[in-house]
Amino acid sequence: MRFKSILIITVLLVSGLNIGHAKKKNKITPPDLQKMDQFVDSLINIMTLEEKLGQLTLFSSNWDITGPITNNNYIEDVNKGKVGSIFNAYSADFTYRLQKENLENTRLGIPLLFGYDVVHGHWTTFPIPLAESCSWDLEWLEKAARVAAIEASSEGLHWTFAPMIDIARDPRWGRVAEGAGEDVYLGSVIAKARIKGFQGDELYKNNTILACAKHYAAYGVAQAGRDYHTVDISNRELWSTYLPPFKAAINAGVATFMTSFNELDGTPCTGSKYLLDDILRKKWKFDGFVVTDYTSIMEMTKHGNVKDDKEAGEVAINAGVDMDMQSGIFNDHLPQSVKEGKVLETRINKAVKDILKMKYKLGLFDDPFRYSNAERAKKTLMKPEFLTASREMAKRSIVLLKNDDQILPLDKNVDKLAVIGPLVHNKRDLVGTWSGAGKWEKSVPVMEGIKNAVSPNTEILYAKGCEFLGDDKSGFEEAIATANKADVVVLVVGEPQHLSGEAASRTNLELPGVQPELVKEIVKTGKPVVMVMMNGRPLTIDWEAANVPAILETWHLGVQAGPAIADVLFGDYNPSAKLTVTFPRNVGQIPIFYNMKNTGRPYDANDKYRSKYLDSPNTPLYPFGYGLSYTSFEYSEISLDKTSMSVNENIKAKITVRNTGNFDGEEIVQLYIRDLVGSVTRPVKELKGFQKVFIPKGESVELEFTITPEDLAFYRKDMSYGVEKGDFKLFIGTNSEDVKETQFTLEQTAPIEEQ
Repeated sequence: MRFKSILIITVLLVSGLNIGHAKKKNKITPPDLQKMDQFVDSLINIMTLEEKLGQLTLFSSNWDITGPITNNNYIEDVNKGKVGSIFNAYSADFTYRLQKENLENTRLGIPLLFGYDVVHGHWTTFPIPLAESCSWDLEWLEKAARVAAIEASSEGLHWTFAPMIDIARDPRWGRVAEGAGEDVYLGSVIAKARIKGFQGDELYKNNTILACAKHYAAYGVAQAGRDYHTVDISNRELWSTYLPPFKAAINAGVATFMTSFNELDGTPCTGSKYLLDDILRKKWKFDGFVVTDYTSIMEMTKHGNVKDDKEAGEVAINAGVDMDMQSGIFNDHLPQSVKEGKVLETRINKAVKDILKMKYKLGLFDDPFRYSNAERAKKTLMKPEFLTASREMAKRSIVLLKNDDQILPLDKNVDKLAVIGPLVHNKRDLVGTWSGAGKWEKSVPVMEGIKNAVSPNTEILYAKGCEFLGDDKSGFEEAIATANKADVVVLVVGEPQHLSGEAASRTNLELPGVQPELVKEIVKTGKPVVMVMMNGRPLTIDWEAANVPAILETWHLGVQAGPAIADVLFGDYNPSAKLTVTFPRNVGQIPIFYNMKNTGRPYDANDKYRSKYLDSPNTPLYPFGYGLSYTSFEYSEISLDKTSMSVNENIKAKITVRNTGNFDGEEIVQLYIRDLVGSVTRPVKELKGFQKVFIPKGESVELEFTITPEDLAFYRKDMSYGVEKGDFKLFIGTNSEDVKETQFTLEQTAPIEEQ
């Protein structure tokens, strides 16, 4: 591989580094991080301003489309050195070709960085992130991200735009599907697990990819649940609810951050010095790089806080943005901004350095092609063990919402089984939103999973009933007749994948189309009905919850959805998942979440002048943390090792959980705390811990939780972080509403170091 200049060789020699683009090493060796700064600084010293701005520019290839097309000449820009990273380009051959063109045609031959939305698997799709979060299984969440990283890296990818760690409490917002739900604590620990899975233990290993914490910040609280819309929250709410998962991401070593589309306190987040410099860099000491979301720099002109693209670029770079995704504004306008003194070249140098350091840590200066290995990809993609992992994660993500008369699990020897609904044979929608490179055509549908699970003597009857969307009821008659012939009906309904995710906000959260009417007609037959729901967000199923005997929330589970659903339907796996987001009774209750404030007039059914609705209960249809099992669990009272603590002590809480049913099972035991009196009002409950335990039938497990002063800390009236003396309630139970409770006292007020 020849270079257009000997300058890069000079940099390498001066730095004393054994690095050469021409070499492809069989042995993976870590880059010398002690020499990283010297190497990167030396390289920056010989770069022109235009070359530096190229490193700050991220363009999409035409391999995949994930937003508005703004540049069709990305290959030409690569060859001119005007682009340092490419996204939506994958496959070992394609990334190899792009990298080769870049190295041969640019003056310095700085390797390209390839990124993509590897959100819940690559070829082997796993459940959507919201579904995975319902497993509350940090080990498996990490494993799922690890598999995704191994597959993606084999196709030349260095970077994923995941995990999305926005707290989301409004299911009208379609991107609730991409996150971990409504809780700060759970969202933070899941963020850490996913980041560790993507990035592994060492970035230089060629089966790891850079993770990206997104969307920074508060994107999940868009007004009216409408994507890209305005956010207007207090600074206290920002710090208490929406920033903690991002701080957790930094603690986990996340390599990159992505800015969000929304504005916050009147400033688009892409131009917020408060978020990007004051908090992220100065307070939290983040040392990776910040990329914008798709064209969000140019969108500042639409927000109305800048007059044109040039000013938007100046505001973004000066606020702390390092890389411009897709708009090309840095390339187009920053040279003039530097000439005018509106942007300092030292600021550009800092951004370039942070980006080049990541390329260095990945080993790309050592071997730019180390990720683009077609032979490795062929051996890696959709390996049998990866499909097994997808199935395992999928069944762990299924929430049993209702099981009247213990209809489930079904008997594999049932004589006649009717399987009805628009999703029975569906493959495309099983993989859900943001499935990226996922091979949906290799998905295993529900019907196939059921056929492989039941006895050869079982007669399986099928009727589609209706389509996802539209008002065609012509299939109802066949569906009703099919149900009437069966002993049991499995009714498979839900959302198509495109009705959740980005740009998929909805004001009506019922089952779409005529599916609600189909459900009612099948229930009218009087047959035992199991409703299997596939969807990317909580749906308003008030009628179904009251009238359908058994309901499984299966979400969009990925390529192994069919077998995983069959595992649960027929009892090969006892469901253990619990909701990480509240199910409202109707859209009018939204936003509704478990840890709201109490108000000065809390609910009282006998008093009109209380905080309540005239036409609906305050309570959700299904609360946060809710999920049933085929067995039953009995909780003892809570015992504390002491009833008061100082700021230098912990309290230990013990509880015994007994499996009183007829199946072995896993239970997610949840611990909540309420601060009864604070200098500012406090939530009615806050999750502070959980344990997922396997308990054989008839046996008991004693669990111990440790409550630390850090668990009691919050942003006090003056916005200092710390604890305040007083009384606290402690709850342990099977969900946020069904709990045992006790009380303890904190004896002192004190500052606490933020975690």
